[in-house]
Amino acid sequence: MGWSFRVIEIVPNALQGYREGSALISGANVFGHLKYETGVHRVQRVPVTEKLARVHTSTVTVAVLPEAEEVDVDIRAADLRIDTYRSRGAGGQHVNTTDSAVRITHLPTNTVVCIQDERSQIQNRHKAMQVLRARLYEAQRQELHQRRSSLRTSQIGTGMRSERIRTYNFPQSRITDHRINATVHDIDAFFADGSPLLSLIQSLRLCDQREVLQQLWSDRQVLLGLQKPNP
Repeated sequence: MGWSFRVIEIVPNALQGYREGSALISGANVFGHLKYETGVHRVQRVPVTEKLARVHTSTVTVAVLPEAEEVDVDIRAADLRIDTYRSRGAGGQHVNTTDSAVRITHLPTNTVVCIQDERSQIQNRHKAMQVLRARLYEAQRQELHQRRSSLRTSQIGTGMRSERIRTYNFPQSRITDHRINATVHDIDAFFADGSPLLSLIQSLRLCDQREVLQQLWSDRQVLLGLQKPNP
């Protein structure tokens, strides 16, 4: 696929394994493919320390998120109310006898900035706009962070094994995707090549498209009065 892969963070655990990790994957339509890897992956294997050849089961939860976008603060003049008034602070006689203080209100968010530090109204307005832009930037950044956190939470669910999307059975060299009930054999080739994974993803995409079309058809039937809406 020509994707690039860069490890961002790896958090080891006390068992010589990994508790958490993150990576940045870039390339053409990478999110469109890898979003289907979101969920709980179950691994069944016989550890090298297991003397009775018992199969152990473990899970890993995967979240696939688009790269965070830079916050672009767009302040329209129509969204601002600018008031001027007499400064009440220090600054000399000139400041106190002219309408040099500036109060800018961003109407969509009701964010208010008041500046009266400078003698000039123009300077105070410039500083007020700087402060307003910084506050709106931080508010949008926090909103983006919350949206990404909500997206990650909705993707990974509770992390319970009952929410598994795929099982990797090493003793039987078998991979089963439970969403489409598909099974792939030769687990070594699955991890070494990548084409079996892409084949699974393609099947998942087709299944996803069918579900969307079925929902659109169902909605159309409801609108035409030919079908009762689902409860």
